[in-house]
Amino acid sequence: MTEIEIQSERVDDIPLLIGQQQKMGLAEIIDKIIVPHGGRQGLSVGQTVLVWLSFILSEADHRLSYVEPWVARHQATLKRLVDPSLQAADFTDDRLGDVLRYLSDDEAWSAVEQRLGQRLLRVYQLALAQVRLDSTSVSLYHEAEGKTLISYGHSKDHRPDLAQVKVMLGSLDPLGVPLVTQVVAGKSADDPLYIPAVDEVRAVVGQRGLLYLGDSKMEALETRAHLVAGQDYYLLPLSGKGSQGDLLAELVQAALNNEQELIDVYDEAEEVGQAPRLLARGYETSRLQSATVGGQSLTWSERLLVIYSPGLAKQAQQGLQGRLQRAEQKLAALTPPPGRGQRQYNDLETLQTAAETIVQQQRVMGLLTLRYERQVTPRHIRPYKERPARTEQTVRYQLHLQRNEAVIAEQSRTLGWRLYALNLPVAQFSLAQAIRAYRGAPAIERNFARLKGRPLGLSPVHLRREDHLVGLIRLLSLALRLLTLTEFVARRVLETAPEGLTGLYPGNPSQQTRRPTTERLLAVFKNITLSFVQLPGQTIVHITPLTPLQGRILALLDLPTTIYTDLATIPLSNPP
Repeated sequence: MTEIEIQSERVDDIPLLIGQQQKMGLAEIIDKIIVPHGGRQGLSVGQTVLVWLSFILSEADHRLSYVEPWVARHQATLKRLVDPSLQAADFTDDRLGDVLRYLSDDEAWSAVEQRLGQRLLRVYQLALAQVRLDSTSVSLYHEAEGKTLISYGHSKDHRPDLAQVKVMLGSLDPLGVPLVTQVVAGKSADDPLYIPAVDEVRAVVGQRGLLYLGDSKMEALETRAHLVAGQDYYLLPLSGKGSQGDLLAELVQAALNNEQELIDVYDEAEEVGQAPRLLARGYETSRLQSATVGGQSLTWSERLLVIYSPGLAKQAQQGLQGRLQRAEQKLAALTPPPGRGQRQYNDLETLQTAAETIVQQQRVMGLLTLRYERQVTPRHIRPYKERPARTEQTVRYQLHLQRNEAVIAEQSRTLGWRLYALNLPVAQFSLAQAIRAYRGAPAIERNFARLKGRPLGLSPVHLRREDHLVGLIRLLSLALRLLTLTEFVARRVLETAPEGLTGLYPGNPSQQTRRPTTERLLAVFKNITLSFVQLPGQTIVHITPLTPLQGRILALLDLPTTIYTDLATIPLSNPP
């Protein structure tokens, strides 16, 4: 009887992920910059990163201890795609830890980002116009004692009880492709992070005259002057603190009094046949700004955009009503009707202090009228032994509330207004263009969501060494580049294609889209299998045939189908 042995392994999206990284030139760039010590053998650092990133994105898992068994299960595929000498032992925890240590080196990492960014800009023909800067915090279940990076600070995850590190990203807008990644101490303030990020972006792109976008933490005059001195531009919202709040109130009042003509800005992405959606309306004025940079005095004209957003106004109105309701409920609870177990205030000053604290916490100062009523209740006490009959008085204070509707209505009129600062001349960038540009903020927020959630899952972090932690965050930023570039390339081709992609949504296979996510594209390649049929003196290799949808996705990404089909034709020296 002839014995037949059949072995198989899952291929899935691994060839696609490796093919994309090879187009990026990632392994080659890393290997030119990071040269390990002479005793290191096996795969190079760049090849190790290439396979490791494929594991992270295919499995949505960054844990070091899971990489080696995964490589062992996909060894035939990886040998064909990466290096015939590849072994699972190339991915032990200590070897991966070495890679993280190499990536944590600031000088080497800066060189990697510069070369990689320049290559991506050239190969993918990315338009250089806008760069968005923003930061996030990553919570850690580690003790901060004795650490430099891991520390307590303002948590954007609303977990002040956890230590954290802070990550600053600079990415191309509106694509969201990261250009630079900074890892700093969790207690670091955001304001000083912008100038180093700008300098790193300038080193990557080698070009000036870019528009940098950020939130109000980027408003420091020093930051704006640094951009102007470097012949770059900025667009950012100003906070309502101090004199800027008074300035905003003055400029908004001019709009409400019809002293300024407002420009309406509509969503230019609306489909044909639909009514245009109002994004914002506003006007602009200007002022001169002065600062000293490198010992040189600098003066420039700054445009002030006074913008009303219906969406922001609705959100602010809901917030105002919510705060009013919470304030009323908490204030009413201070003086409940007399009864068993109900605390009563018999001291007016104590009650007033408690009420004012609630008003300040809910930010409804001046919106409620508080009236305090002193109530005296006589209590007749019968005589007892030598004590005569007497009457005692019980004093309690009752709080009465009333909304100041006129003040609330006036404040409601001013909700939804923000002040933006911009130094790009109006001839180059109109008010409408500025509004549409700033609304691209969700791209970088989506990067943070991917970094801290699925598929990269940085939180929770299982590493305790700070150099390993820095290396891991930088490694995951490379994965972000792969995710965003894949998405960008597919969407750019689909924009001009006769039809969109169908079959990406399991619940609705006929649904068509021209804006697929990378995660959905990768999911299409699940259940592709590489099989080895061993006969006496012969081995037959077979791979699951690609579907039309899988073939079209590869075409969108400019990847040949041979990255899959060749797996069954390229000879393997040591088949499983």
